[in-house]
Amino acid sequence: MEYKLWIDGKWVDSKGGGKISVENPATGKKFAEVVDASAEDVNLAVETAKTAFYDGRWSRLTPAERSKALWKFADLLEKHAEEFAKLETENTGKPYKFVSLGADLAFSIDNLRFFAGAARDTHGNHAGEYMPGYTSMYRREPVGVVGQIAPWNYPLMMGVWKIGPALAAGCTTVFKPASITPLTSLMLGELIKEAGIPDGVVNIITGRNAGRLLVEHPDIRLISVTGSTEVGQTIMKTAADTVKRVHLELGGKAPVLVFDDADVDTVAAKVALAGTINTGQDCTAATRVYVAEGLRKKVEEALVAAVRNTKIGDPFDDDTLIGPMISGGQRDSVIGFVERARKTGAKILTGGQIPTDFQQGYYYEPTIIADADQKSEIIQSEVFGPVITINSFKDEADAVYLGNDVVYGLAASVFTKDVGRALRVSQQLEFGTVWVNDHIPLVSEAPHGGFKQSGFGKDLSAESVGDYLVTKHVMIAQ
Repeated sequence: MEYKLWIDGKWVDSKGGGKISVENPATGKKFAEVVDASAEDVNLAVETAKTAFYDGRWSRLTPAERSKALWKFADLLEKHAEEFAKLETENTGKPYKFVSLGADLAFSIDNLRFFAGAARDTHGNHAGEYMPGYTSMYRREPVGVVGQIAPWNYPLMMGVWKIGPALAAGCTTVFKPASITPLTSLMLGELIKEAGIPDGVVNIITGRNAGRLLVEHPDIRLISVTGSTEVGQTIMKTAADTVKRVHLELGGKAPVLVFDDADVDTVAAKVALAGTINTGQDCTAATRVYVAEGLRKKVEEALVAAVRNTKIGDPFDDDTLIGPMISGGQRDSVIGFVERARKTGAKILTGGQIPTDFQQGYYYEPTIIADADQKSEIIQSEVFGPVITINSFKDEADAVYLGNDVVYGLAASVFTKDVGRALRVSQQLEFGTVWVNDHIPLVSEAPHGGFKQSGFGKDLSAESVGDYLVTKHVMIAQ
């Protein structure tokens, strides 16, 4: 399969760009090819989005008109859900059961329907008299042309999380999916057109340097990025040259605090899933488990058993829970983390190997590591693979300290039957999302985003739409 660029409502050949091969990580074999966009390609996409913004073909529509088009977009995605799910599974290696209409696709469709409703929110527009002889109006207006860069771990969902709120706010966009997982994002272009969203409002480009070129482009007013903290730091520095607004959802290192009254079976089941979902390639994944000393042994045994029962296999097999990692390079990175932890004295309780049953693809066993030093790399750095550490804490204050003792602040969870403790600890944890007696579920109505070096700005909820708006004061002499 060969894909072009989606610009101005049609497939466009590259102006001098090369090609990028796309692999199926379950086989390690190339199955598609996309454009490695040139600077000229990026400029064309931005100019197209700029024209579409300033002529008002989308930004000046009524909220009801934008809502109707977004709702139709969601309906079309639902209609083509199986096609998108199969391609997403081939492109990412994620088990089909976690991508299909019962999982990622259903959530993405729900996200779009939420943003369709959010398009009709007035976002705080109001008027009043604050000085004698004058009437003031506060207007919330779309920021303009936005550049959006998505990661490779949830290609379709991240596309919806970015394109949806930008359109609800009235912006136009140039969207760049990850070069290794671009296929379902590119397929959105034709659905967007069929939904009645005007040509030029959404442009989808691929390329190794396209993201950098978007960040540098003077006509981009806001850059939205989901990626590693290191990528976010570079983007902030580059965006400063043109004083762009930035919206960053970056890395994570989620703690799980397990108190002595927690249900052990619940903890094991929830953490085994939340630590290995998408083969651990999730910035909200449960990665650091801290258990009250008295319950440590029981939780450790139950968690090891649960992880060992998590089936690795072909992404299209119904009973597969863990597919391959995204690439050989990512697997090598995870192997490096585990081996360095082993050499520094941490205990590998299970996993830590490439499974012998798979002669092709980028598979890796889910791994539990015990008693790593709190300041060690395996505790402090994002591994982005199916690796969970487990340690003990002495009391509530120690649990909170250990949970907060990383530079990240994206997600955390607390397992306890004590409501007061759950509220206390949730308030003290410095993370954008805190679950109680669970870890990983999200809803369209609730904001998702981090603290500290996990970034700022929100995905999902009305807050994400607000991130694509600017406030204007209009003052009228009476």
